[in-house]
Amino acid sequence: MKAIVYTEYGTPDVLQIKVVEKPVPSDNEIRVRVHATSVNIGDLWARNFKEMTPSKFTMPLPLWLPAKMYFGFTKPRVNILGSEFAEKMEATNKNVKLFKVGDQVFEYHGQSMGAYAEYLCISEDGLVAIKPANMTYEEAAAVPYGALTALSLLRKANIQPGQKVLINGASGNIGAAAVQLAKYFGAEVTGVCSTPRLEFVQALGADQVIDYTQEDFTKNGETYDLIFDILGKSSFSSCKSSLTKWNLSLSQLQNQTALSNVTDIRNARQKSDLRLVL
Repeated sequence: MKAIVYTEYGTPDVLQIKVVEKPVPSDNEIRVRVHATSVNIGDLWARNFKEMTPSKFTMPLPLWLPAKMYFGFTKPRVNILGSEFAEKMEATNKNVKLFKVGDQVFEYHGQSMGAYAEYLCISEDGLVAIKPANMTYEEAAAVPYGALTALSLLRKANIQPGQKVLINGASGNIGAAAVQLAKYFGAEVTGVCSTPRLEFVQALGADQVIDYTQEDFTKNGETYDLIFDILGKSSFSSCKSSLTKWNLSLSQLQNQTALSNVTDIRNARQKSDLRLVL
């Protein structure tokens, strides 16, 4: 099979199309044919992780050294990128009960990556669900990481109808899902993004949009019940005056539990919560 492989860290030029061995599923695995995958920030980081210093690392700092050890200090230990994708089941093994050959699914593969390939083996107990019939493969491939992260964190915030929610970083993977989910929960949503993405965030359903190149939301006099800061660009101290008395500042960086709690994701799969962002 063909795959996009990299054996050195660097610019996109290090990515090369090569022929590699087609994977064989183990007893509880499914082999899928990848129809679409995404390029997200994790892929960009992993492709040149050698340059990822603690000051550039936007996840909780204690995770920096384990991440370096996992991906490799000077050369990549993970050679095929791609963490979220949509695919069709091609082959299953004897212990697989939840899926069958021909099922169209989408999945988040996490740091194991490997989706930049024609075929991939996944566990039926992984973060995988049947693809909604009204979504294309391309649409579904962009959902898992952002939507599941946003869903898990916004559930913790227990948003009530009519509350005011500000999402800082509303045009990215997590932010775009957060805008739609916050609206689903009945909130009045303000999205913060850059100039080129204003119309996109409005189209997602945001009630107000702030262009951060023109306005600082922490200094405009508005207050919110919840501030969801996707990449931790604003400190709690700077946001405090923008929060109501009964408030919550939710930083994605300080709550990296969304995709590590497999039980929550399995429950979400069973309850079809993955469809909320459609």
